[in-house]
Amino acid sequence: MEKVFIFGHRRPDTDSVAGAIALSYLKNQLGMDTVPVVLSEINNETRFVLNFFGVKEPKYLNDVKAKVKDLNYSKGYFIDDKASIYHGFLEMAKANIHKIPVVDCNQKLVGILSMGDIANDQLSDDLHQFKASYDNILEVLKGKEVSRFDDEIEGETLVAAYKSTTFIENVKLDSSKILIMGDRHSIIEYAVNQGVKLIILTGISDIKPEHLEIARKNKVNIIKTDYDTFKVTRILSLCKYACDVLSVRDVLCIQDSEDVTEFVSIANKTKYSYYPVMDHKNRCLGIVRLSDAHDIARHKVILVDHNTYEQSAIGLDEAEIIEIVDHHNIGSVGTEMPINFRNMPVGSSNTVIYQMYQENLIPIPKSMAGLMLSGILSDTMILKSPTTTDLDHKVVSELSKIAELDFKEYGEKMLKAGLSIAGKTIEEVLYTDFKTYPLGEHKMSIAQIMVADVDEILDKKLEYQQLLNQVSLDNDYLFTILIVTDVIRNGSHMLFSDGAKDVIKGAFNLSEAELGVYIPDILSRKKQVVPKVITQCDSI
Repeated sequence: MEKVFIFGHRRPDTDSVAGAIALSYLKNQLGMDTVPVVLSEINNETRFVLNFFGVKEPKYLNDVKAKVKDLNYSKGYFIDDKASIYHGFLEMAKANIHKIPVVDCNQKLVGILSMGDIANDQLSDDLHQFKASYDNILEVLKGKEVSRFDDEIEGETLVAAYKSTTFIENVKLDSSKILIMGDRHSIIEYAVNQGVKLIILTGISDIKPEHLEIARKNKVNIIKTDYDTFKVTRILSLCKYACDVLSVRDVLCIQDSEDVTEFVSIANKTKYSYYPVMDHKNRCLGIVRLSDAHDIARHKVILVDHNTYEQSAIGLDEAEIIEIVDHHNIGSVGTEMPINFRNMPVGSSNTVIYQMYQENLIPIPKSMAGLMLSGILSDTMILKSPTTTDLDHKVVSELSKIAELDFKEYGEKMLKAGLSIAGKTIEEVLYTDFKTYPLGEHKMSIAQIMVADVDEILDKKLEYQQLLNQVSLDNDYLFTILIVTDVIRNGSHMLFSDGAKDVIKGAFNLSEAELGVYIPDILSRKKQVVPKVITQCDSI
């Protein structure tokens, strides 16, 4: 069963992280194989929640782009450098590929063996000098081991084609000779006494016991095959090591972690037929063709607490979205096929997920109840946000019972854990909860930070303004706004780039919009800020 990734948006908050974990648990109980992940580092509040309920932090997922390893390429397609070229030929024929990677004992690439290499070797004039392993000879000749003293056989090949007396009188034998012959017993006796390197007995030939005893004494290797002498001489060179005949050693390789789009670009430029695939340890994994790029096993994903490409994983357009669970306005994500899209006008994605547990009659463990409760309390500011609905109140009541918590007391501890910005740079503060929104053909960005001591930020408001201007310029945003929410006074201060001053002034009916202006009762970016800002921009 293929694993499905479940994740929230790129700037993970407690609602999105808790929702991904709780939804993953639910899906797994229903028979799916899912894993919750995060797209960047979690914040202090979320870390407090996970530690409080003893839940492991989800693993980080960099992107969901299609990688070379996701292609259905020829995995495990390579041969050992000491394998026979005959074995290489069989593997190429079986895969219908005319090249095969050759690797050493550590699976490191030595080069590429091709059908052309084998043909060139077979047509070469030098067929007398021979080197191969004993095992390769057994494999190619379908032979039987008679005596064995060397794992590697090297020498000059000879065929006992003359009359026995002529051969014995005219051919000098020694340990550098490899003799191919039938049941020529006088020649066999001569050969074992001279201590040849190897005797290959062909056809129905056999060796006399007394000759075998001499062979063992003189450490003569002997192999018996049912093939006749003519066939043995014709195919013996196929026993050679693959590494000794390959012509290409400097090869353009592709990492299995490479994006498919990048591989296609490289392949279109270089025009090679095949590319060895390597892992992060530089081990060969197989071979890939450009045509394989059309056969992608795309990542299956479920989105939580968002439904726009801008807020989601890098490469989402290359993944297969199978479900979305959210509580925001419908955004830019599109799918090729119909999917389950659960979107409700409530204060938290976890309120929706709780409903899904109820509908599927899945019991909620204490830890999952605690996570879902935390997500709702975080997104609704302990049910004080204007986004809070009656259903959120009801779900919080039910989850509090399962988690055995006073939600108000716990919620205050949770928010307090996440409010401190001590030690954070102004960039880290801005990107704590940073989102982009479309404005026609353009974009705007609105970030939000909740603090107990707003002076920690307002004292540096000019530095923040400079950062907001730079972020807008670098990313071609119309403007960038930072909402500094004062959880003590239940209102927010507005910091903004130069291009947003008139927008802020008009959106909130202000006589003047000074940097850091305080607006009472503004707590929700989604419900109280974004709609007003978009409406104001449309009217300009």
